[in-house]
Amino acid sequence: MLTLRKSQDRGHADHGWLKSHHSFSFAGYMDPKHMGWGNLRVINEDTITPGAGFGTHGHRDMEIISYVLQGELAHRDTMGNVKGIPPGDVQRMSAGRGVQHSEFNHADDQTTHFLQIWIEPNVKGIAPSYEQKTFAESEKRGELRLVASPDGAQGSVTIHADAHLYAGLLDGTESATLALNPARKSYVHLISGALEVNGVALSTGDALLIENEALLTLGKAANAEVLVFDLAA
Repeated sequence: MLTLRKSQDRGHADHGWLKSHHSFSFAGYMDPKHMGWGNLRVINEDTITPGAGFGTHGHRDMEIISYVLQGELAHRDTMGNVKGIPPGDVQRMSAGRGVQHSEFNHADDQTTHFLQIWIEPNVKGIAPSYEQKTFAESEKRGELRLVASPDGAQGSVTIHADAHLYAGLLDGTESATLALNPARKSYVHLISGALEVNGVALSTGDALLIENEALLTLGKAANAEVLVFDLAA
């Protein structure tokens, strides 16, 4: 079963320094029909103005992934990590039994555009931890590159959750497939461009919620950047 969710149907918040689109209920946006999908709880598409950001705040028992699209995200946390996250990097923070961190755009003349993703962990109360890896554009070109997994397979970042995250860049005649377990759930988020997924046309910001399917087929792409989640039901 395939359910299309259009970009404009997402929640939206404009805080001046921060503009955010919420795929699922978050903060002031509440929609009982969109509380998550499987163990995927949050996808926020955030744009931060120059010199602004999220002050120090806490998280607990959540796997948090940052996927930067433009600019750079400056990260600082109570584990001692002080990092810059550029486009092409995937950052994973396991909040575990508790961590404080801040995220800022220190540039004077460039916005930071990124996706903040939360996945519910399959273990709680662990020590918080951090990981960041670079995935070159060539690794995602014309295919789905595994970027996060429970076991760090294929050089992906390791998440403490029953989920796999793939990133792909597709254009023109490029296509990709992914075998699915029909007993699990899947989720496709089209970051940009246009793409057809199992015969359903997606545009920038659209998502496809998937269940009871055995194969995912991506094609008819136009400058598409896409994330695909394989999730616990």
